[in-house]
Amino acid sequence: MSISREMVALLGFVGMFALMALRVPIGVSMGIVGVVGFGALSGWKPALNLLSNVPLSVVTDYNLSVIPMFILMGAFATRSGMSKELFAAGRAWLGHLRGGLAMASIAACGGFAAINGSSVATAATMTQVALPEMRRAGYSGALSAGLIAAGGTLGIMIPPSVIFVLYGIMTETDISKLFAAGVLPGLLAIVFYFIVVQIIAWRRPDLMPRGDSHSWSERFSTLRGLWATILLFAFVLGGIYGGLYTVTEAAGVGAVGTLVIGLLRGRLGPRGIKDALVDTLRVSSAIMTIVIGAYLFGYFLTITQFTQQAVEFLVHLPVGKYGVLALVLVGYFILGAVMDELAMILLTVPIVFPAMMQLGFDPIWFGVIIVMAVTFGMICPPVGINVFVINSIVRDISLTDIYRGTMPFIAIDVVRLVILCAFPAISLWLPSFVQ
Repeated sequence: MSISREMVALLGFVGMFALMALRVPIGVSMGIVGVVGFGALSGWKPALNLLSNVPLSVVTDYNLSVIPMFILMGAFATRSGMSKELFAAGRAWLGHLRGGLAMASIAACGGFAAINGSSVATAATMTQVALPEMRRAGYSGALSAGLIAAGGTLGIMIPPSVIFVLYGIMTETDISKLFAAGVLPGLLAIVFYFIVVQIIAWRRPDLMPRGDSHSWSERFSTLRGLWATILLFAFVLGGIYGGLYTVTEAAGVGAVGTLVIGLLRGRLGPRGIKDALVDTLRVSSAIMTIVIGAYLFGYFLTITQFTQQAVEFLVHLPVGKYGVLALVLVGYFILGAVMDELAMILLTVPIVFPAMMQLGFDPIWFGVIIVMAVTFGMICPPVGINVFVINSIVRDISLTDIYRGTMPFIAIDVVRLVILCAFPAISLWLPSFVQ
């Protein structure tokens, strides 16, 4: 009795999620199912050839080299203490307000995201920099940790963003335009988080006491420490939009520039450089493992014709284009409960992107929407990778408490997503100036 290719594809998904439930790494789970499924349908020799060729093609892909370079840039920035300078400036200017340290933490998350590109790195770094200060000032630990977890999501919205890079490579969309498209939604997120902080401070002032006031001279003195962050941001993005170099070249220039600034300021010694390189290797290896697994699983789905049929199914649903968009977003919320953002992008974009394009959506705008959607999975239970990262650093705040602290920010993120869907011009205005 033969099994249809559709059933094989379904069994492949079941097998992948079963392996993930057994705590097999996501990339490995996708790779195993991809190779086994491909072998079952096309023979084991082609499957083994696939297994030998795909990893080599991925790790030698010039376009993907942008990922470790941006990660290295963020690692050097972290070791150079730039995150501390960002928070110090925010604390000096906003700390005297009720909820001021919380707003300073959000602003620092946004600033660090502009030179980092990683949500997890932003959350981990600001947990060590901002969370102790907020707790010493009498802030609720759970709310502070939840706020930093949400602030960490700015790392994949504000350029440079690893997720935007992957989306651009997979869909052949201009990455420089995607970076530009993420700026206003990222700034909107910061403003909305400020509003949430003020609402909480107004309703529960005991959770967010006022901090110490700083003189104007102290405030302006903190701005001098921000020159490195501003220079890097302008150097990388200015070079991209000025036509001096490509996005991939900008990543390399940014990494070298961060290293040079760290050395000139005496912030990076041999130990710091070594730690940054090790961190970059660790994170890049994890990302590339997921990319390789997703490619292997993608080949398996292709020969089952699942991808083509899924696209046809979505396009012909009798709910209209925005109804299909709503269903896709709900699907991302569900997937976010069991998968990280990279796996979601790599697994779903080949399916949903062609359908969205056939329905007439703009690829730049949809890139912003899809990145916005995957951020929910980073702070929502039961996975919430940002929450787990913070909990691993601050053991005395439980996962439940951190999730509770993220809820007000998740609520405002839903509002922001609706606004971005209703007003595409927010995402598309800046890209319209990019040639």
